[in-house]
Amino acid sequence: MSHDSSHPEPLSPELVLEGYARGIFPMADPVDGSMGWYSPDPRAVLPLDAVHVPRSLARTVRSGRFRITVDLAFEEVIRACAAPRIDEPESWIDERIIEVFTRLHRLGWGHSFEAWSGDELVAGLYGVAVGGAFFGESMFSDPVRGRDGSKVCLVHLVDHLRRCDFRLLDVQFTTGHLERFGCIELDRAEFLARLHRAVSEGPRWRPFADDSCDSST
Repeated sequence: MSHDSSHPEPLSPELVLEGYARGIFPMADPVDGSMGWYSPDPRAVLPLDAVHVPRSLARTVRSGRFRITVDLAFEEVIRACAAPRIDEPESWIDERIIEVFTRLHRLGWGHSFEAWSGDELVAGLYGVAVGGAFFGESMFSDPVRGRDGSKVCLVHLVDHLRRCDFRLLDVQFTTGHLERFGCIELDRAEFLARLHRAVSEGPRWRPFADDSCDSST
């Protein structure tokens, strides 16, 4: 993974958007607090025309077990993503990351998908949309009430991006969870070529329709 520390100035929405356009993104070091900029090589993406939804998950999506909303609780989602986990006691999402991405949300760039059980937020994900590219940042789920909730949010995100004619869904790093959805890796040159084509397009994001999800793929 390439680490670029060439941005000494404080984080700002403009700086983060500039970084995305160049294929880099910020992460805080939970040990020393430094802010690094990263460009993984290879880079993980979910091909929007070939995402695989496991049958059991498709049934969960169709069951209506979770109420899905978009952009209703952005800060709550990012703070939940930053919370300590059993397998990840320290997070790269610090207060600087929370502040700048919440500002991006208020400016219309940052978006969150939320899964609710009753009135309780039990899972979610967030990221940033630029032109025809969506940059997925993090997700969370309550291990009891929110089981599979973040996956359901991801299915809704993919469906929404397809309907909005997005070209690229960047997920940064490959995980076993994402591999089950058909995640692939691109070398840096190929990723940047796709990225530049996608971000050069006009804004694609539009309001979400909560009854539009197609989980059949």
